[in-house]
Amino acid sequence: MDKLTWYVARASGIVAWALILTTIVWGLLLATKVLGRRPSPAWLLSLHRFLGALTVAFVGVHVGAILLDNYTSFGITDVLVPFTGSWHPVAVAWGIVGMYLLVAIEITSLLRHRMSNRAWHAVHLLSYFLFATTTVHMLTAGTDVKALVASSVSVLLGVAVTFGSVAVYLWRAERRQPRRLSTPVPTPRARAGVG
Repeated sequence: MDKLTWYVARASGIVAWALILTTIVWGLLLATKVLGRRPSPAWLLSLHRFLGALTVAFVGVHVGAILLDNYTSFGITDVLVPFTGSWHPVAVAWGIVGMYLLVAIEITSLLRHRMSNRAWHAVHLLSYFLFATTTVHMLTAGTDVKALVASSVSVLLGVAVTFGSVAVYLWRAERRQPRRLSTPVPTPRARAGVG
């Protein structure tokens, strides 16, 4: 039973990190209209919301399993307040910050209809910082990612998401700029047929 909680904590943490990445990528696909110009079917947005909720559930399992595990002996304060535990306090702090970012993003998503688009979007942009903090947490506190291959994949995914986000931002900014007319505008004299 002692090892079961540790395995559950490790597995749920990795799954939660993968869900964060998947949710961000799916959100980018929706925001950039890569999936189509027409209004998206409801299931596309519902899938994004489902992935976010599933992430919260796996983070809950991760934290709960850590609280039940005897190896690290975490208390409730250790998982809620950064730098209070004795087991890798900086590494754990990254995870705690990520957990709070995730909760803030999920709560504002549930309350989106009561918020301005600007405020909601500002909070939602924290998803990128969430991915960064949880990646640092996984690389520094995770016992399963000590291998070179796992670390390399994590870093490459982080770099790909960062560059992809910048590319999408630039692409969207370019599309928002007004287009210049390529045909000359007729003068009033030409419109009247005087020539």
